[in-house]
Amino acid sequence: MERVECPLESVSTFTFESFRLQPAREFPPDELLERQAARESNARSYPRRIPLALKEAHGLYVLDTRGQLFMDCLAGAGTLALGHNHPQAIAAMRATLDSGLPLHTLDLTTPVKDQFVETLFAALPPAFAAQARIQFCGPSGADGIEAALKLAKIATGRKGVFCFSGGYHGMTHGALSLMGNLGPKQLPGSLMADVQVLPFPYDYRCPFGIGGEAAIDAGLSYIEQLLTDPESGVLLPAAVVVEVVQGEGGVIPAPARWLQGVRKLTQEHGVALIIDEVQSGLGRTGRMFAFEHADIEPDILVLSKAIGGGLPLAVMVYRAGLDVWKPGAHAGTFRGNQMAMAAGTATLRFIQEHGLVAHARAMGERLMGQLDHLQRDYPCIGQVRGRGLMVGVEIVSTSSRNTRVPVGDGALAKAIQQHCLREGVILELGGRHGAVVRFLPPLTIQAAEIDLLVEKFQRALASAVRAEGVGACQ
Repeated sequence: MERVECPLESVSTFTFESFRLQPAREFPPDELLERQAARESNARSYPRRIPLALKEAHGLYVLDTRGQLFMDCLAGAGTLALGHNHPQAIAAMRATLDSGLPLHTLDLTTPVKDQFVETLFAALPPAFAAQARIQFCGPSGADGIEAALKLAKIATGRKGVFCFSGGYHGMTHGALSLMGNLGPKQLPGSLMADVQVLPFPYDYRCPFGIGGEAAIDAGLSYIEQLLTDPESGVLLPAAVVVEVVQGEGGVIPAPARWLQGVRKLTQEHGVALIIDEVQSGLGRTGRMFAFEHADIEPDILVLSKAIGGGLPLAVMVYRAGLDVWKPGAHAGTFRGNQMAMAAGTATLRFIQEHGLVAHARAMGERLMGQLDHLQRDYPCIGQVRGRGLMVGVEIVSTSSRNTRVPVGDGALAKAIQQHCLREGVILELGGRHGAVVRFLPPLTIQAAEIDLLVEKFQRALASAVRAEGVGACQ
């Protein structure tokens, strides 16, 4: 069968045409999944919503052990910027293995590490890179957040942290303290002290009930009041932690003017601005780094996921003026992942050399445009939003769609996710009540694949609406 023209996609044994013709399927029992359920921790999450045992993967596509082919629009929660098993990343890993380089080096340097740092710094805004330092953390984004919190507290001599409703920064102790979602925070008991949660500018569900430019003004005024009012009851914090586009919180982009205001206030009061780009970094939002949409620079930038080329890696890049901690003040055995650095360098270079940042912006506009078109026919779609290839569709109760605060329909969103699986599309949920269907495909996805993705999503949406009895499409 003929392949769709796709000069950027990785070499694949799967064909676009074979996937296009694949019918919707139900899922028979799978012994691998049964053994997983019997032996793995009750904390496992993805297999409950996406009950697949994966056998092979190339680019956008994965094949499960039952022979079903899927479009993977979860892509390791945004980790796989180039999709699965991209030839350039695989070649970099093989070259590293063949070189005899020690794969475990703690924080000792190597040519591979030096090349990674040089490539990453060259991708950063020049003014930020010129006065930056890098810290290799443990292998996850949460480790990077923990390191950033520690650095900000040491550098400022303060304890408090401001974060935002809807935020997600990881599941470790300090990172969990910053989480908007209340469920995971209730069980551990005492979390990190001195955390103040502030309203995030979520226009569709405005926390002030006003929306628009007035809501941005109100949010900034509230932050300014906390920083300046001697009767606010809140001590000046060490840091403000923010996602430029909230991911797990429901794909909510922060307005540029709000981010600029937060940056101005933190600078005026000597508060470190920590920007969490664990999911949004490396071209995902149509800029190399999401903070560039607002023309600002962080004090501390936390990166993970895509920077390891599919392997575990996390770093924070920060202003040299904050580099006041002592040798050994932060460490981690696996902060020297040479394979991830090699794959990360190859990934970053491919993104730059093949114009994937602009490509992600164009494909995101195509995806959101087609989803916006669906919204006219399906009243359960409350809002389509996002930046680049970080896109969310908020599913709401049709009876509340035109109210001030529409009611999220998590049950219907879950049904849509399951019908998408039957169509061969892997999507994840997020946001309030799990009511936001999230799209995080590889940056290499092509226009024809966007069109087919939306076609399959529409079929799943129609099937879910009928099955749930929430009202026929209009």
